[in-house]
Amino acid sequence: MTNRGRRRARAGARRPLLSPARRRAVALAACGALVGTMTTGCWAEPSAMPAVRDFLIAWQVGNYEAAAGRTVGADRKQVEDALGRVRQQLDAASLRLSLGTEVEGSGVDQIVKKGDEADARFTVKIDLGENGQPWEYPGLMHLRRVGGIWKVVWDSSIINTKLKPGQRLAVVTQVPKRSPITDTQGRSALREIGAYQVGVFPGQLADPQKTIDQLAKQTKIDGGRRLDSERLLGRVRSAPPQTYLPLLTLQVPTHNALIQRLTHIPGLRFQGVRAPIAPAYAPELIGNLGPATADRLQQVGAPYQPGDTIGVSGIQLLQQRRLAGTPTVSVVAQDETGKSTEQLRSWPGQEPQQVQTTLDPGYQRHADEALAGLQFPASMVAVRPSTGEVLAVANRGTGGQNFAFEGHYPPGLTFGIVSAEALFSQAGMKQSTETTCPGTVTVGGKAFTNKARPDSSFANHFAASCKTTLAQLSSKVDAQTLLREASQLGLGKNWGLGVPAFTGSVPAPANDGEKAAAMVGEGAVQVSPLAMAMVAAAAYSGTWRPPYVLKDPSTTAQAPQAQSLPPESISNLKKVLSRTASRGNARGARVSGDVVGVAALTTYNEGGRTKTVSWFVGSSGDRAFAIAVEGVVNTPALAAKFLGG
Repeated sequence: MTNRGRRRARAGARRPLLSPARRRAVALAACGALVGTMTTGCWAEPSAMPAVRDFLIAWQVGNYEAAAGRTVGADRKQVEDALGRVRQQLDAASLRLSLGTEVEGSGVDQIVKKGDEADARFTVKIDLGENGQPWEYPGLMHLRRVGGIWKVVWDSSIINTKLKPGQRLAVVTQVPKRSPITDTQGRSALREIGAYQVGVFPGQLADPQKTIDQLAKQTKIDGGRRLDSERLLGRVRSAPPQTYLPLLTLQVPTHNALIQRLTHIPGLRFQGVRAPIAPAYAPELIGNLGPATADRLQQVGAPYQPGDTIGVSGIQLLQQRRLAGTPTVSVVAQDETGKSTEQLRSWPGQEPQQVQTTLDPGYQRHADEALAGLQFPASMVAVRPSTGEVLAVANRGTGGQNFAFEGHYPPGLTFGIVSAEALFSQAGMKQSTETTCPGTVTVGGKAFTNKARPDSSFANHFAASCKTTLAQLSSKVDAQTLLREASQLGLGKNWGLGVPAFTGSVPAPANDGEKAAAMVGEGAVQVSPLAMAMVAAAAYSGTWRPPYVLKDPSTTAQAPQAQSLPPESISNLKKVLSRTASRGNARGARVSGDVVGVAALTTYNEGGRTKTVSWFVGSSGDRAFAIAVEGVVNTPALAAKFLGG
């Protein structure tokens, strides 16, 4: 019975008037469906059946004038209005009427006649929304023969047997309190902020349509998204008229300008509230809440209504149904004051459930502090190598985008971790193997340059950022071996993370030049900070494990298996990274003896513009991390700030 609102355009809240000829045609067609196998016409039988049937058909097709014309006992305009309001009061998608009830076939007649009086049983089926069970209930009407013609004796109980004179139908929606997103210590990752709840008392609106149309017109949220005025009007008309109906919640100061515009719309009421609706940290991952606009409702689907506070980004959006649960919806009969209310049917909702993340507030604070003050877009991820847990996610200057997970960057010489692992495990090299570092080398027609250095061990040349060393050594590894090594370190795999993430891309090299470029992390190779943090984690623990940020068994069950790496090659790799941190390009990060890693500066072309990204990828004990900054910065100093914070 969920999602009452998504159908007003199809339901025909403002049904077009039919011409008399058209009404007769529609009624005749409905008559055929209602009669079933009966062979006589709708008005031919000398019994009460035609009167019952014609009344139900006219009501069903929305010809309320014709339906009222077949009644006695009340003013026809009153009957017409009462029947017409049923759809409106329930915001119904459709209404179907049929002779008989579910007890038909058990000896109970559809119509029981006694002289000039008769009683007829029928069934009402009302679709209150998509993807839900319709409301179906038995109906009963009394008929009387007047001047030889059977007429329906009007009573409000024809609409529903429990509906009393002076009462109306209404839909009551009880929305449960949204559950929090929590960190690894079980504390909420949200903070309370000021907001205004905008709503109405439906029965006090002089012109509901005018008020809602103005509200929708003024409400341009987050890039021009609007509320669905037609669905919102249906929500207002179906709600209890005397009860405050909240329509949307607007944050302060984000929506201050909109709040000010809305104060000029007659009928709107404002209630100041404080609510835990803003992320306390990692906003790009945690996500934000906002009003349910028309396009957002298409994204999250049933059972949410226009204006409802829903997740609009991050985990708040991805886990919307779990965090928000579903509302309990009831149909009630009540008088205009609401004092006399009787529940006719209820559809229980689902209780919200909290979503626990692996984020550690201590590490998160250090990560945020490490990137504080940077003038370039920057992102950082910290993970636990022994488990794959994501401990911290920090983004700065990324325009609300989670580049820590979704950034696409060339890794430069930080990809040397992957290349070195391939050389150690597949080419028989060791960290002590003698290598050269010329100033320039050409491989497959592609030139690579750096500062020339004397012959030395591979570990020393790696620590000195010798790009030409790795480019030359690309001849020792075939393309398939390099791709396989990248895959074993998680690059390009489906991690089953449960949130959007770029796992990396290492395309197959077409020639020796492309293979050499891949070895030094250039060309078409792209990674995210999270992908490289997991590479660093594998280099520390000797096992690549898939990352996870949600403590949800259904998510982790989809993750790939852990991949153990050769112990000897990992031993050599650790020595290389230790040398790089103690004497090489990453030495600024060494705040303690167990810090290992590699720094890199690489350029790439995007949209015809040359861009630069500065990297640090490494670990310290059971915490691995990666930093990427879109500019020239001292990333080892940022790493030291994170580790020493």
